[in-house]
Order: sequence, then structure tokens, then C-alpha cells
Amino acid sequence: MEPGGLEWLLVPMQQLMSWGAAGAMVFGGVVPYIPQYRDILRTQNAEGFSTYVCLVLLVANILRILFWFGRRFESPLLWQSIIMIITMLLMLKLCTEIRVSNELNVKRRSFAAADSKDEEIKTLPKRSYLDFDLNYFWHWSKFTDYVQCVLTFTGVTGYITYLWLDSSLFVETLGFLAVFTEAMLGVPQLYRNYQNRSTEGMSIKMVLMWTSGDTFKTVYFILNQAPFQFSICGLLQVFVDITILLQVYLYSHYPQKPVSHTAHPASTKAL
Repeated sequence: MEPGGLEWLLVPMQQLMSWGAAGAMVFGGVVPYIPQYRDILRTQNAEGFSTYVCLVLLVANILRILFWFGRRFESPLLWQSIIMIITMLLMLKLCTEIRVSNELNVKRRSFAAADSKDEEIKTLPKRSYLDFDLNYFWHWSKFTDYVQCVLTFTGVTGYITYLWLDSSLFVETLGFLAVFTEAMLGVPQLYRNYQNRSTEGMSIKMVLMWTSGDTFKTVYFILNQAPFQFSICGLLQVFVDITILLQVYLYSHYPQKPVSHTAHPASTKAL
């Protein structure tokens, strides 16, 4: 058989694998949030999901999109950021609606004993991002406040980026901040395990998903010669994931204290 005899088969196979890898990059990051979204919707309880995860991912992906205007990287990475922003906004909308609804139900029950009127029940404190109260930052009463905050952040950073787009130092710093912010998502989980001297209440399957996803992503960055910031921070994410897995082994085989604390819900992280 001639050397080029199988070329008609290899080329489509390579193209198919390339499309598959790109699709995994675009949608792989949102996969862990699908069961999380359904679980919150089913239980009507959003306490197990920190909306600060949404904040970090929104900031990271907005900065990554702005970085694209200064240095054009792989389009799947751009689409990944767009899909992630949409996903985080949907998560925020659901969490905010359920949290406010639960607060209203608690208020209603507390007034029930006093035989209150409906008007009194509805007097929940309204918290808006325009109040500039740091005590309630990212704990607002309406989803539109989150949208306005995100739009404000996008507008301000977009304007600054437009002014400094010709500066290679600014562009490279912007790219580093984008991926470094996302790389730090596992650190709160790492620190919480260290404080508790235990990994009780943390999903091992979730950490394994983080590790496999971050490893795939980092290899994708290296093979596709993505900007060096992406590869460096991808390696950092893998390092954090492996460190958490080491905590699982350490605290299960060499317990630091009796396991008597309240179990915490597992953290959530982007792939």
C-alpha cells in the first residue's frame, strides 16, 4: 500500500479529534455546574454553592476576553469564556431568587406567631450594589444588581484596556491576571482543609474532576502554543489540585484531630 493510501482516513480523523478537543475546551468548564444547578433547583437550597465562585470566574473570563483584543489566542478559549460568563450569570440568577425566597419564608414564619399582616411580611431589607455597603457586597437582593455590577466592571476595564491596548506590558499583565485569578479557585478549598485538618464533607470525585480537567486544559494550552500565561497558570491549577488530593491521603491516614466538626458542602470549581 502506498504511504499516502490512508491519508483519506487520517486527515478526517485528525480533524475530528481537533474538533473534539476544541469542544471539550469550550464546554468542559461548565459541566460541573450542570448537576450543581439541578441540585439547587431540586432542593431549593443554595447554601452549598458559594456565589463568590461566580464572582471569581466572571472577573477571570471578562479579563480573558479583553486580553484577546490585545493578543489573539485560540478561538475555543474565547468561546469558553463567553459560555462560562453566561453559565455564571444563570447560576447567580437561580441562587439569588432562591436565597431571597427562603429569606422571605423565614420572615413569614417569624411573623406568623405575631399574626402579622402581609404588608409587614414583605418588609425584607433590600440590598443593592449602589448602596456601596461592603458588608453586603455580592449578597444583593436582585439579580439585576449583579448584572449591573458586571456591566460596570466590564465597561471600566474595557475602557482602560482600550486606552492601553498598544502597551505590550499592559496586555501581557492583563492576560496573566485573567488566568491567575481562575487558577486560584482551588486555594479556598485547600485552606479550608488545612484549617479543619480534615477533608470531611469535600467531594473526592469533584477534586478528581478538577485534576483531570485542569490537566487536559494545560496540555491543550501547551500543544496549541497558547500564550505562556495560560500554560503557567494551568500548571498552577494542577499543582493545587494534586495538593488537595495529598491532603485527602494525609488526613485520612494520619488524622490530625477527631472528626467532630460540621461537614461542609463541597466547593465548586471550573475545569
